[in-house]
Amino acid sequence: MKNLHIYLESIFAIVIFLSPLLHVNISDAQGTSNFKKAIFAGGCFWCMEKPFEALEGVISVTSGYTGGTSENPTYKNYASGGHLEAIEIVYDPTKITYNQLLDVFWRQIDPTDPDGQFVDRGKAYATAIYYFDTEQKRLAEASKRDLEKRKLFDKPIVIPIIRASTFYKAEEYHQDYYKKNPLRYKFYRNGSGRDRFLEKTWGKEAETNKKDISALKKRLTPLQYHVTQEDGTEKPFDNEYWNNKKPGIYVDIVSGEPLFSSLDKFASGTGWPSFTRPLVSENIVEIQDKKLLMVRTEVRSKGADSHLGHVFPDGPAPTGLRYCLNSAALRFIPVEDLEKEGYGKFLKLFKEQR
Repeated sequence: MKNLHIYLESIFAIVIFLSPLLHVNISDAQGTSNFKKAIFAGGCFWCMEKPFEALEGVISVTSGYTGGTSENPTYKNYASGGHLEAIEIVYDPTKITYNQLLDVFWRQIDPTDPDGQFVDRGKAYATAIYYFDTEQKRLAEASKRDLEKRKLFDKPIVIPIIRASTFYKAEEYHQDYYKKNPLRYKFYRNGSGRDRFLEKTWGKEAETNKKDISALKKRLTPLQYHVTQEDGTEKPFDNEYWNNKKPGIYVDIVSGEPLFSSLDKFASGTGWPSFTRPLVSENIVEIQDKKLLMVRTEVRSKGADSHLGHVFPDGPAPTGLRYCLNSAALRFIPVEDLEKEGYGKFLKLFKEQR
């Protein structure tokens, strides 16, 4: 038994010794096994920490180097070893999803630039998404396709999606640089051109995540949040609008963008509000959905990126389509309130119907 104790102590000592080299945190492995990691390269890692550290559900954000061939790179030699500046995010998937992290990531970078980011040029400042498993890869590829469909950029999106390799933590003075050196950071960031690009591309959404998670959770009911932000589905025949026959329009519960009209609503017998077509087609994004072992077409709002439901090719004339939506993703505005709610331009549709 004594020999066994000596053997186990030796093994444990070896693990402790090797853990920094293997980038393994013993306490994390023991107590936070339900946490997950994400790695994003977005140019200068100083600029990538702050947006993610502000998110509820993010445990830590670490600046470092990855993607190269050299071991234990430093700030002086990481580029020559083929590494990129990147951040490693540890997050609680019960509080924030990988999709939500991707949403924030896209809003920090220029995904059309293969040779660096803004004022920082060279491969070491290129962008990349590093995935840890097939699910992260699938979500990253779907998110990239969605962004391409939105046509926000004049040039093609070139960001690669790559299997994660060893992540090496950068020197301590790089960690939380924006906190330790606020004046230097502000001077660098203002001169980099990053914020000007993001403001032009995303407008007021560019600061971090336009759908501020904590604010949304306070504003939405748990069901509304689950449906719109976590791609959930409410119960059929037990939701607010499945049998609503009043005239009016349906807007996104998050952003208020107009989506569908009662003029195109029909009784589908499914227990969910169903429409033959959108009221404003430009506000609708359709994405291939391969979840649940089948191929479907998911319907999302363009402005808020809320999950709305799915569209099927089994609807009535004139389109033959059935937009099957969740009531929890919608807010209904009756005709008599259109003017005061700021949707007066749609009144003429109901007058023409008469």
